[in-house]
Amino acid sequence: MVYPAPGRHAVVRALASTPLEALEQQLELQVQAAPDPAQLAADEVVVAVRSACVGWVDLLMMSGQYQHVPEPPYTPGLEFAGEVVWRGGLVTAVEVGASVIADGLRTGPRSLGGHRRWGGFASYAVAPASAVLPLPSGFSFDEGACLLGGTETAYHALVTRAAVREGETVLVLGATGSTGLAAVALAKLLGATVIAAGRSAAKLETARMLGADHLVVVGAQDAPRLRDSVKQLTGGRGADVIYDPVGGELSVEALRAAAFGARFVVVGWAGTPLVARGGREANQLPTNLILMKSIDVLGSPAAISVHRDPSLRIERLARILAWAQAGQLRPHVSASFGLTAVVEALREKWDGRHAGNVVVHP
Repeated sequence: MVYPAPGRHAVVRALASTPLEALEQQLELQVQAAPDPAQLAADEVVVAVRSACVGWVDLLMMSGQYQHVPEPPYTPGLEFAGEVVWRGGLVTAVEVGASVIADGLRTGPRSLGGHRRWGGFASYAVAPASAVLPLPSGFSFDEGACLLGGTETAYHALVTRAAVREGETVLVLGATGSTGLAAVALAKLLGATVIAAGRSAAKLETARMLGADHLVVVGAQDAPRLRDSVKQLTGGRGADVIYDPVGGELSVEALRAAAFGARFVVVGWAGTPLVARGGREANQLPTNLILMKSIDVLGSPAAISVHRDPSLRIERLARILAWAQAGQLRPHVSASFGLTAVVEALREKWDGRHAGNVVVHP
């Protein structure tokens, strides 16, 4: 790309009542003028976006269901990777032409600073130089765009909150989603036995590829109960740690599959996405099971925790980047779309059609 050529960006014009309503009514593709260096700060860079991750949070954010939301109009796309095409006069740590990934907690819609309108569904994004990191060796732009969000979510849940130990059994619900697959890979790196649970036997094969020891199909009419499958796989003991980004009835069944003294980590509610708008009953866990099985229920808000205590992230980010650089941790990307098909990409993410990550290529 020759800078400053014009480009395109997706824009959320206003918040909608539901993610699907946002896709149908409030998200549009517009011409994007290249950011004018005369109007940029000396500590900023311009990134020509090569790949942007299509995230579940992007969908929640467009309907005001996330814990913080940029003021519209803004460009969605929490995570992205690309090439630095301009840098301010005070920037010395990154060169023009460098391949980078954007730190989605320091720039873009999920950040809390002044760069919240600059998401990755665009030809260009402006970011503080401190918010771009080198693309790990051997990584594609697709892999770089999908590295941090899912892996940091899994790390906070499994390491910071559940303190997974080598030899333990970890049950990962929603194991074919982006954070679920990250949890499978990370739990395996930590030395755990991993049971991956999901609704699609075909998509669960991706979890096996990333290190899952056992696969359990849930939700099918003829499928055995999750509790029975997990107990059989663990010699009747149950899982030591349960990673739950799903919510709803599956959470209750997973509690029944827990070992005495297990840690149950609440990561999200992908199975009940309209809870925040009153579309379904709120997620509820039975206190009798929690009491009688002496289960620790742990909330795990990876982004909120760091915004409240940035020191939590120092070791987390360092270990993830080291694993990535060593080739021990690689996000799985199943599908890619052009920016003109961003609505289709988001809809397919909402429908859960792909295992792992989906990206758009501006």
